[in-house]
This record gives sequence, structure tokens and C-alpha cells, in this order.
Amino acid sequence: MTDHTKGADMDRTEETTNFTAEERQAMKDRAKETRAARSRKKKDPEEIRREGEAEVRAKLAELPDADRELGERLHAMVTETAPHLVPRTYYGMPAWGKDGKVLCFFQPASKFKVRYATFGFETIANLDDGNIWPTSYAVTKLDDDDVAFLAELVRRAAN
Repeated sequence: MTDHTKGADMDRTEETTNFTAEERQAMKDRAKETRAARSRKKKDPEEIRREGEAEVRAKLAELPDADRELGERLHAMVTETAPHLVPRTYYGMPAWGKDGKVLCFFQPASKFKVRYATFGFETIANLDDGNIWPTSYAVTKLDDDDVAFLAELVRRAAN
């Protein structure tokens, strides 16, 4: 092996060790989702919705109790607030989208072993408000006021 080859191998090893196991899993999940999205282009919208609903429910079922309860409540809120959004997964997390793009997502605290879950919005969300605006929210629990607040954001984002 030449010195050049040794350096390339070391760089590759360093790159893979810079990601946590959770981050590597999220990348694998995203690659799988991208392959699935290609096959969905041939399916009718109702079949896509059914498959997405099953994927989201399966991901929610895998979560620890606290994350699962938050995720189920958010899923119900998004489904009720914007029924035209299609459930799907995004980096292995529950998400909802339109026109094949993710609009909002739920990142469970357990996903990256952090102290709070996140409910976030992607760039297609219509939330622009001046020069700066929030695109994600830390969530530790949800009361009715919290759900109403997020529902209003989902309503705005989805229009």
C-alpha cells in the first residue's frame, strides 16, 4: 500500500467515526426511504397514503412510551388539521408531506438520545414571518394549548 492509499483509508475511517450510530442509522433510513419513494411514483395516491400511514404507525410503535405518546398526539393533530398531508417517514422519523416533499416532522428525543423531542418544519412550510422565524420546537410534553399552537402552525405551513 502506498502512503497515498493509507491516507485515503484513514480519512474514510475518520469520516465514519465522526457520525454516531444514531446518525448512521438515520442516513441508512433515508436511503431506504428514497428507494421506496421511487417505487411509489407508480402507485395511486391512496395506496401511497396507506403505506405512509403504516410506516408512521410502525415507527411510533417502536418508540419508548414518552416519545410514542408525543408522536401519536402529534400524528393525530396533523392528520386532523391538514388531512391533505401525506404521512411518511423522514430519516426514520414520522413526517407529513405534500407534493412528495416533507412539510413537518417529529424527531423523538430517543432518536439521538437528547433531552427533548422536536417538532419541526422543512423549507416548503409557509411560515415566513419577517426576516427570522422559528422552524422547529422543543417538545417535552403536550397540553391542549400546545397542540392548538402547533395545529395553527401546521395549518399555516400547509397552505
